[in-house]
Amino acid sequence: MNFELDEAIEVMERTPKALTLFLSGLSAGWLQGNEGEGTWNATEVIDHLIEAEKTNWIPRLNTILQDGENKPFPPFDRFAHLNDKTAATIEEKLLAFQQIRTVNLAYIRSVIDPAQHFERTGRHPAFGLVKVRELLATWVVHDLTHMAQIVRVMAERYRVDVGPWSEYLGILKK
Repeated sequence: MNFELDEAIEVMERTPKALTLFLSGLSAGWLQGNEGEGTWNATEVIDHLIEAEKTNWIPRLNTILQDGENKPFPPFDRFAHLNDKTAATIEEKLLAFQQIRTVNLAYIRSVIDPAQHFERTGRHPAFGLVKVRELLATWVVHDLTHMAQIVRVMAERYRVDVGPWSEYLGILKK
C-alpha cells in the first residue's frame, strides 16, 4: 500500500490552487467547451468538485467514523451540480472550492488518526465494505481525474485546429 495521509493532503490542498491558476481569467471558449452531448465543461467540473466537498466526502467519512458498517453511506448525486445554474464567475466558484476544501482538510487533520482510523469500514451502497483509507485515497484520485478531464476537454477545443499534429498529441487520442 502506498497511501499516506500527509501525502494525500499534499495533493488535496494543491488541487484548488492549481485549478485557480489554470482557469482564472480564461475566456468562455475555454471554460464552456465540452466533448459533446452529455459531457461536462471546465466550469461544470468545478461545480461538481464543490458539490462533492459539500455532500460526498465528509458525510461518508463521518458515516464510517460514527456508524461503521451499520449504516450505508448517504447517497451522492454525481449530477446534482448540473441543476445549480448560479451566475457566479469561475473565480468565485474557484474561491468557494478553495474555502470548503480548506475547511474539510482541517477537519480531516482533526479527526483522523491513521493508526486508529484507516482500517475502519463503512458500507458503500454499490461496493459494500470500504475502508477509511480507501475513501481518502479515492478523494485524491477523484481530484486528479477531474483535473485530467478539464485538460482533456480543453484540448478537444483545438482537435481540428492542430491538423496533422494530432497524431502526436496523446491527449487527443480516443
